[in-house]
Amino acid sequence: MEILLILLVVAAAGLVLFSLGRGLYYFSRGHQAAENGTASDNLKMQNQMMFARIKWQAITIMLLVVIGLLAAGN
Repeated sequence: MEILLILLVVAAAGLVLFSLGRGLYYFSRGHQAAENGTASDNLKMQNQMMFARIKWQAITIMLLVVIGLLAAGN
């Protein structure tokens, strides 16, 4: 059970990094998007990646709390 939770934490943390990377990519493309006239699409993707990152961070924290509770119970 603990190994499964640890694997889930690693996967969720990886998704946090992926969302952060994609968000930074869209953030760095902001100037070019403004020149191309696609700034609203770029801002939408930045916001989607921010919310995805927050979601995965919350899931990771909840999994870590569960691991901590299981460790305290033993």
